[in-house]
Amino acid sequence: MATQREKDAEEYLRKHKIIELMDNMTSMLLFYRPENPREFLIEQLEQLKVSQESGVRGPNLFDSSNLDAVFGILDPANQKYITFAQYKHALTMLGIKDINECPEGVNEDRISQETFKTEAMAGLQRRSATYGSL
Repeated sequence: MATQREKDAEEYLRKHKIIELMDNMTSMLLFYRPENPREFLIEQLEQLKVSQESGVRGPNLFDSSNLDAVFGILDPANQKYITFAQYKHALTMLGIKDINECPEGVNEDRISQETFKTEAMAGLQRRSATYGSL
C-alpha cells in the first residue's frame, strides 16, 4: 500500500505532466544529440515557456515532412486518403490523446493528407503546450 507521501508525489507528477515532459525532452535529446545537452534542454524549456505564454508552436520532434512520411506509410497505394481507423491509430502513436473524432472526411471514411497533417500538428502543439507551468 502506498504511503501518503507516495500518493502526493504521484499526484504532483500527474498534475504537472512531468513524465510526459521528461519523455519529450529525452526523445529530443536522443533525436538531435546536441554537443551540450544541458544547454539544449534549457533552450527547449525556454521555447516551451514562450509557447505556453504566446501560443506559438513549441518544441516538437515532428515537422511537416515527418507527417508526410507517416501518411505515405499509411497510404502505400497513393490513394491520397486513409481510413478513420488509420488516422486515429497514427495520431495515438504520435502521442496525441485528445484526437478530433470528427475530422473532415470522417463520414466518407476518407481522411485526406491535408486533414491528417492539420490534425496531427494541432494535436502535437496541444501536447507540447500542456506540460503545466514552467
